[in-house]
Amino acid sequence: MTTKLKNERCNHQKDGRRAVGVDPNIKKKNLARLGRIEGQVRGVKRMVEDERYCADIIHQISAVQEALRSVGRELLRNHLKHCVAHAAKQGGKAAEEAYDEVVELI
Repeated sequence: MTTKLKNERCNHQKDGRRAVGVDPNIKKKNLARLGRIEGQVRGVKRMVEDERYCADIIHQISAVQEALRSVGRELLRNHLKHCVAHAAKQGGKAAEEAYDEVVELI
C-alpha cells in the first residue's frame, strides 16, 4: 500500500469521510444483503397493511434486524481492519479517537 493511500485511509475529505480500504467483494455482498433487507422491509409493511397476525410480523421484523446486524458486523470488521488499525499504528490522539469511536459503535 502506498504511503499516500495509508494517509488518506478513513480521513476527512472535502465532501465528508470516506472508507478507502473497502474490499470490492465484501461491498458487493453487503449491497446484495441490503437489497434483500429492502425487500423484507417492504414485505413487513405489506403484512401490517394486510393486518397479518402480529407474531408473524414480529418474526419478520426480527429477521430484518438480524440481517442488518450482519451487514453491521461486516462494516465493523472492515473498519477495525483498516481505519482503526491504521490509527493504532499512528498512536497518540489518532489512536485514542479511533478507540473511542469503536466503543461508541459497540
